[in-house]
Amino acid sequence: MTRLRHPAARRQDVVDQLFDHRIADPYRWLERGDSAETLEWLVAQDALRHSALDNVRGREWLRGRMEELLSLGVTGPPVWRGARRFFMRRRPGQEHAVLHVVDPDGTERVLLDPMALDATGRTTLDTWYPDREGRRLVYQVSSGGDDGSLLYVLDIGSGALLDGPISRCRHSPIAWLPGGECFYYVRRLPADAVPPAEERYHRRVNLHRVGTDADTEDRLVFGHDGPKTASYTVGVSADGCWLTVARAVGAVRRNDIWIADITKHGHEAPVFVPVRTGIDAHTNAVVGPQETLYLHTDHDAPRGRLMAVDLEELDASGALSPETWKELLPEDPQARLDHFALLDGPALDRTLLLVVRSRHAVSEITVHDLETGTLLETIPTPGLGTVGEIRGAGHEAWFTYTDPFTPVTVFRWDATDRTTTVWATPPGHRPEPAHRTGGTMRQITCTSADGTPVRITVLAPHGEDTHGRTRQPRPTILYGYGGFGLSYTPVYNPEVIAWVEAGGVYAVAHVRGGGEEGADWHRSGTRANKQKAVDDFRAAAEALCQQGWTTPSELVISGESNGGLLVGAALTQFPDLCRAVVCAAPVLDMTRYEHSGLGASWTTEYGSATVPEELAWLLGYSPYHHVDEGTDYPAVFLTVSEGDTVVDPLHARKMCAALQHAAGTSPAEDGRGLTLLRVEPGVGHGARAMTRIVDLAVDQLSFAAWQSGLVLPESRASESTAGGSRPSPVSRRPTA
Repeated sequence: MTRLRHPAARRQDVVDQLFDHRIADPYRWLERGDSAETLEWLVAQDALRHSALDNVRGREWLRGRMEELLSLGVTGPPVWRGARRFFMRRRPGQEHAVLHVVDPDGTERVLLDPMALDATGRTTLDTWYPDREGRRLVYQVSSGGDDGSLLYVLDIGSGALLDGPISRCRHSPIAWLPGGECFYYVRRLPADAVPPAEERYHRRVNLHRVGTDADTEDRLVFGHDGPKTASYTVGVSADGCWLTVARAVGAVRRNDIWIADITKHGHEAPVFVPVRTGIDAHTNAVVGPQETLYLHTDHDAPRGRLMAVDLEELDASGALSPETWKELLPEDPQARLDHFALLDGPALDRTLLLVVRSRHAVSEITVHDLETGTLLETIPTPGLGTVGEIRGAGHEAWFTYTDPFTPVTVFRWDATDRTTTVWATPPGHRPEPAHRTGGTMRQITCTSADGTPVRITVLAPHGEDTHGRTRQPRPTILYGYGGFGLSYTPVYNPEVIAWVEAGGVYAVAHVRGGGEEGADWHRSGTRANKQKAVDDFRAAAEALCQQGWTTPSELVISGESNGGLLVGAALTQFPDLCRAVVCAAPVLDMTRYEHSGLGASWTTEYGSATVPEELAWLLGYSPYHHVDEGTDYPAVFLTVSEGDTVVDPLHARKMCAALQHAAGTSPAEDGRGLTLLRVEPGVGHGARAMTRIVDLAVDQLSFAAWQSGLVLPESRASESTAGGSRPSPVSRRPTA
């Protein structure tokens, strides 16, 4: 066994004076990712990673099993426009999902294949929007991790490009006007029109006419005086009469809503009326039948409610008075309202409202009378999992269902006979042993430091007694996110399946800062309360140990992006909590996060180092500033993408150097105290090709198995040995 050694990193005497705080930053030089010194250091880090992980036993089993599980592919729910139907599908062996169209004569064909656009696999299809008639399509693509997004317009019938590229769009929403000649979209201002270092902000809502020069002929319709970090969504009603615009400032759930009657003032210069502004709430606005505006809002309802507004009130008063609003669906105190759809086809005797709620992260679907909100029935789901957004057309609705052991399946519900049928299964699914997955799922509850109950979803191998009578501690991964009001719901995850099949336990802590329990749950884990999310995560880890699922020496904590911040804070505050940490695309230097990536838009979530009180919050948990020499830290695996323009890889580079310095040149022989860094070129913060997904998962799971003591099968033939006794010290470390 070759002893692993940390590469040396130069320490600088850099100290920032911020208000009353002297803040040391010894690895400021690592913020420059393209300097010769940084590049040389990264080469040494890559060599260390390969030495540590390339020969971990069971890696090839992991790779093979991940490829099998991903080979099922996926089919998405259909979108109907005119007489055409559109849907995404990834077949076995394909690197990316492909956009398909079914023509009026029933012919199915490929409309957009990212691999046909770029054979290297580095280009991703970000968004696509067919027009109302099904004749034209707006689509956006990114390459190599760039999140700028290039926008194109395609003739669906001929496949000819009609327009584009239009740059600076970054996943813009699209709202087509009837006729397919114009659409509203969101675009950043050009770099020469904004202050230095603000090129990635300053968005505006524009009207574009297909075939014209976007730089000279687009019409600005909204956002000319918006804040720097404002983002917008747009929508046009089905009859083409109403334009809605929502604005959020920073990466927050709170937003403001405006509406314009574009039949009165024209679509080029709409006159907007505020619907809901200046209120700390998030609202989605949809114009439905009979000139009714439906508002899905968490104002005075943290878990969400649905309001109905008669747009005729706008004609009479020039504003939409809240006194005229009708509560159609009140808040459910135990379930979050996720989304809804309307069915009003000619085969129905009344318009139906379909509602998806999430009850402690598990989805349910109900059907209501649109006029009264009266509950009519419940649409059963196959299990305790996640329902995707419902898409309706006429008297039919389509939705996806998935859970940790069930791949995404599309279901069709027919409102005329109230039947639910399978519309599409994964294209590569076969009833063979290699495609059968399984385990048990249950939720447990722990108590955080301030007495707040926190839920934990636990996934374990079959045969594990749920009441603990025969439970044995197992190597366990505990995942957390806890930020921006985002929720982790039970979905098909090949990484989780492979881990559980090998005999491990995978758990998810639904900590504060997420959205699982509504808007209040999010607010209670942000800004001055961010430490509560870390406390929740610690309570979850301790509960897993106390209840016999695992032990600290077999526990790996894991998080990505904001979740990387969560586990980074946990490892520096509670280094004895776990054996190892997987920290992906993390935010770790909380005093300088605003200066890179999209950090300037996150101050509403974290606070700003430019405000004395908020700087104190940030310094209270900033992982990079809490790495202490001589502390016995767990092993850490930091993974980042070279092209990440959302969270700059500088956070991981600086944290890696700090942890390696704390552990010394030579970490413990059993791997504790070892810090590894993986930098992936050619991708960004999100989507990547299937082979890259497999490569990253193999490295992360190999590290977790090595450190926690999970015995991975060494081949398909030895699969039955998975989940056996703890390996010897030699087999827990990679051979070199």
